[in-house]
Amino acid sequence: MEFLIIGLVAGVLSGLFGIGGGVVIVPALIMVAHMKPETATGTSLASLLLPVGMLGAWHYYRNGFVEIAPAMWIAGGLVVGAWFGAYLALRLSAQDLQKVFSVFLVFVAGYLWLTAR
Repeated sequence: MEFLIIGLVAGVLSGLFGIGGGVVIVPALIMVAHMKPETATGTSLASLLLPVGMLGAWHYYRNGFVEIAPAMWIAGGLVVGAWFGAYLALRLSAQDLQKVFSVFLVFVAGYLWLTAR
């Protein structure tokens, strides 16, 4: 049941803000399900495989809010980037991976806070 709740929360936030895996699912799996960071990351990636985002993207597309060419370029970058990120993550200790991830989240939160208009 905890995994369904994590998925529901991530789904709502993904639909609202375009976030889910790294910002919601991975931390939730670490904190709620007590997974190791690398297991949480791998589980998150597995759960986000197509067609999970399809329905949310379809709603945006029907309302004219999707640019196909940039989305395809981003998808291509994600394919290469996800492989490289996994390669790097599996070479870090669980503790170091969790620390690097938390620094990333603090940086993103600070940037968004300071640039909000």
